[in-house]
Amino acid sequence: MTVVVPETEAAGRADTGPLRLVPIPAAEHAAWAAAHGGVSFLQCPSWGRVKAGWRSESLAWTGAEGRTVGAALVLYRELPGLGRSFAYLPEGPVIDWAAPDLGRWLEPLTAALRSRGAFTVRIGPPPALRHWEAGTVRAAVRGGAVTHLRDVRPDAVDPVGVRAGERLRALGWEPAARDTQPRFTFRLPLAGREPDALWGGLSPQWRRNIRRARAAGVEVVEGSAEDLEPFYALVQETERRGGFDLGRGLAYYRRQFAELNAELPGRMRLFLARHRGEVLAAHTFVTVGRGAWYLTGGSASQGREVRPGNALQWSMIQAAHGLGAREYDLRGVRPSLDPAGADYGLLRWKLGTGGRVVEGLGEWELALNRPLHRAFRRYLARRQG
Repeated sequence: MTVVVPETEAAGRADTGPLRLVPIPAAEHAAWAAAHGGVSFLQCPSWGRVKAGWRSESLAWTGAEGRTVGAALVLYRELPGLGRSFAYLPEGPVIDWAAPDLGRWLEPLTAALRSRGAFTVRIGPPPALRHWEAGTVRAAVRGGAVTHLRDVRPDAVDPVGVRAGERLRALGWEPAARDTQPRFTFRLPLAGREPDALWGGLSPQWRRNIRRARAAGVEVVEGSAEDLEPFYALVQETERRGGFDLGRGLAYYRRQFAELNAELPGRMRLFLARHRGEVLAAHTFVTVGRGAWYLTGGSASQGREVRPGNALQWSMIQAAHGLGAREYDLRGVRPSLDPAGADYGLLRWKLGTGGRVVEGLGEWELALNRPLHRAFRRYLARRQG
């Protein structure tokens, strides 16, 4: 195992003086996020407009001469009749998480949110804790001695994430009872790699499947808003086949596509895999700065023998690389390593890209009104459990 200090996207590393937290226009926030390079799409102002039933606000930390050195998208969920709200910063805020004094950044935030009537603040610190390379995970599964990723020695530990967790605890924050965003994600590093190296990094099975798709005549094309209806039909079919429900209707995906692309044309794209005129798979793809994400996908029950999903993802990997993305994030995986378990199939499929499983810090909460905070946690436990 190695301990690595990653290339950081520190928001305000050079600023050691007083910080001010101020509201900023959405357009200014969006421009800062695009230029910054280390911002999740969940921290773009457009995401606030995607989330029906939530109110959103863009805030910025300013340092010397009023320069923006950090930013946050805050989502507020109002409690009916109480004038109080749950404040949520998905995969944010974007601040200097390596700073020795996180309170300098977080205390102005909690003070501002308290003044706005928040009873609880939930954040999703972006730093990673550790990661496991695809080969390490596959070797652990072949060994058969472990069934959970945390029982496998990681390939690297990120000291920024470790220290950030310690500092959050010292400031009174506590881990959320259940994360909203995935704690374990699968990421494929792209920076400094040539296309041939990416192809060579795929598993032999993935390369065979992509060749099979090509030989069968599978065509990958980019769709438009008009293609969201067949995309949604495939998402529904995938949910029925897998026995799960994402709880999102067609209107949600239309709003997502419209709002993200209104913020920046091409921010969200839809890729389709067609075979003999039929769409067999469809996946959505999002970019912010030098980050790229696979968002949502669906596939038909028929035609799986021509491997449309592998062809689709390979095209999306190439698109991310062509845009200069540092990594391609294939989003959440489960940490179960039981080959017979239902959760392992998705992880096995993503392992074929040759990337790595990354464990993040998870989400953290700070109670600003303890009675309401405890009541809200009990409500969530009943709803989710």
